[in-house]
Amino acid sequence: MIKKMATVAVYVEDQQKAKEFWTAKVGFEIKRETQMGPNAFWLEVAPPGQETALVIYPKQMMKNWEECKASIVFECEDMDSTYQRLKENGVQFQGEPSKMEWGTYVSFTDLDGNSFLLKGN
Repeated sequence: MIKKMATVAVYVEDQQKAKEFWTAKVGFEIKRETQMGPNAFWLEVAPPGQETALVIYPKQMMKNWEECKASIVFECEDMDSTYQRLKENGVQFQGEPSKMEWGTYVSFTDLDGNSFLLKGN
């Protein structure tokens, strides 16, 4: 079962400059900062006390970033059962769930072809 909207991704040229903007200028807090590769982090920022966060994602990690809209991530309690239930309900997934350092995820589309991410722990 989906329990909350977890993140919305924003694609940036320079993560450190974006981090400075969102924290020092906008007043958000760093919720997570995990190394993903050389000079790249999984970086989540959010207003103080809030769970839903912006992922400040490096454009260099996305080959087609200019085609991407901000991506919305829905968090679920149990990836396997949520994935199976949604699939049985006719939700179109783009592959099987995959594991990364930050959790398990799988993409799905709505009726208009908009892409969303389902994330579990």
